Amino acid sequence: MQTLAIRGGHILRSDMTVTEADVLVDREAGDIVEIGAELGGDDELDADGCLVMPGLVNAHTHVAMTLLRGHADDKPLESWLREDIWPVEAALEPEDIEAGAALGALEMIKSGTTAFADMYFEIDRTADVVDRAGLRAVLGHGAISAGKDDAAARADIEESVEMARRLDGAADGRISTAVMPHSLTTVTPELLELAADEASEAGVPVHYHANETVDEVAPIVEERGQRPLEWARDLGMCRESDFFAHGVHLDEAEIDLLARRGTGVVHCPASNMKLASGMAPVQRLLDAGVVVGLGTDGAASNNDLDLFDELRDAAMLGKLAADDASAVAAPDAVRMATAGGADALGLNAGRIEAGAAGDLAVIDLDAPHLTPRHDLVSHLAYAARGSDVRHTICDGEVLMRDREVLTLDESAVMERASARAHDLLDRAGV
Repeated sequence: MQTLAIRGGHILRSDMTVTEADVLVDREAGDIVEIGAELGGDDELDADGCLVMPGLVNAHTHVAMTLLRGHADDKPLESWLREDIWPVEAALEPEDIEAGAALGALEMIKSGTTAFADMYFEIDRTADVVDRAGLRAVLGHGAISAGKDDAAARADIEESVEMARRLDGAADGRISTAVMPHSLTTVTPELLELAADEASEAGVPVHYHANETVDEVAPIVEERGQRPLEWARDLGMCRESDFFAHGVHLDEAEIDLLARRGTGVVHCPASNMKLASGMAPVQRLLDAGVVVGLGTDGAASNNDLDLFDELRDAAMLGKLAADDASAVAAPDAVRMATAGGADALGLNAGRIEAGAAGDLAVIDLDAPHLTPRHDLVSHLAYAARGSDVRHTICDGEVLMRDREVLTLDESAVMERASARAHDLLDRAGV
């Protein structure tokens, strides 16, 4: 057994307490072997003056949209999509997806994210990036019916199913998959039902957008006489393995449905604020026992993939939504960004304990904004930044050591992504 020891630091336990301990990881199996004092390994990482925490889980994003960072800002969701995003996406080439995914992977490694869920196109290109970068991911082709004839829409759903079957278990098991119809309002009912049936047969989850804006909820209520998630349930969605993004506009019956069925919700506070979609009832979801993770959404509506920013936004916005300063407390926000996201995605990650995945982020506490150290969990929720991450480890492998990314060429990735982004906008006539 080849081992990696992270030595000399404090560790964040699953109960959100902090203790001094070393962590030993089996590099071959990719799992945590032991937590204790004076642990030695074949390779070692210095965590002196640091906090070792579970790697962050970005449970919903469109990673290649890093190419559209800053392209279209300050507009509501519907016009933003139809006027700015979809026309440019129509000009995407596979090389664009790969370049944008590599840029996103680089950004996530540098800010302590070790796992992410991605819904986009040419997902095999993203899978190649995940393999090279050493990250863990749940991937799926985002299928959409809007603007397509019946044959093209069905082919898109079938591609999502085929990709889910083919890529599941890729990258030495670090890639898992889901069937990903875009949303309850951009995919026809027949194809939503087909997606749910095919996902069930393939043994993979369904991931989609739901209840993001009032304009998405109202038409379903008016046409179907049901709340969106009740309708989704009747189509075969909202299973225990399924997870969806946003959940901004939920009523009590839908929250109860989610709690009973075990369906995960991915909260994307920055995107929801930027697009003025509303404030998700996160504390009510947590109180009901719903599995809640955190996601950045795409960099076109955020505009970064730093999950520490999302942590802070989730805690702050949660208090406003509940009109209660005690809502979405620091431990809850940190748990959402780690174990909550892992649980929503069905990953054995998000916790520092024997048998869990060796996915870790080591936070350097030697910074003015992290001084004094009264409460390190509070610091993670309200003060830490992605730039405070010193080491990033996934599946027992060191992806970043002392701020140097080892699996990707940082300058080459940024140069290529910048060039592809400008070419993309030129091709789209922007």
